[in-house]
Amino acid sequence: MDHPATRAPVTGWQRDLVLFLDRQIYRLSRHWLALFNLFIGVYVLLPVLAPVLMAIGQTRTGGLIYTLYRPACHQLPERSFFLFGPRATYSIDELWTLGLLPKPEDPIARRELYGAPQVGYKIALCERDMALYGGCAVAGLVFGLVRKRLRPLPLLVYGLCLLPMAIDGGTQLLMFRESNWWLRLSTGALAGISTVWLLYPYLEPAFAEIRRQADSRVHLE
Repeated sequence: MDHPATRAPVTGWQRDLVLFLDRQIYRLSRHWLALFNLFIGVYVLLPVLAPVLMAIGQTRTGGLIYTLYRPACHQLPERSFFLFGPRATYSIDELWTLGLLPKPEDPIARRELYGAPQVGYKIALCERDMALYGGCAVAGLVFGLVRKRLRPLPLLVYGLCLLPMAIDGGTQLLMFRESNWWLRLSTGALAGISTVWLLYPYLEPAFAEIRRQADSRVHLE
């Protein structure tokens, strides 16, 4: 086997491809935080756009957003915020009394309710998911201001930050109790913020090292 120092240098289209890839890796590692924030921001804002579209009569496009987010969220109306109505939240009984839930005991039927003019239209993510991903979005923006100074959140503290959401969501899932919007909002936001605090301080030096290596390869060619 040839020693690496004796191998023929990469030339032609192969060299151009390697340089192109290294430049893209460099750009990605340099702007990773902006890309992460953009992705999470779009992910959070699209569900808010769904009720806007429904309210202005663009029901097909709005319904498409609900469908796209359905695998990621249960979208139950009694656990979602509503826009363009008299109130932001409704119980199952209230929606049933208004004649909007023909089968209130059926969760599949409930998730199919997008809303109505008299109550407004629900956001395409439930209250807890909106808080979770919204917390990640806000924490990502704040991280941009302290990225050189912030240390990772200890794992034990991170686990404690997840515990309220686990208890609130778990007891609700097992039907021991029914949560409320402010508990879903606060526990979800805490989990989202703490996740960014745990991960992003590790990603910052990792992408810095990737950027250094890619930059050195580009300049060596």
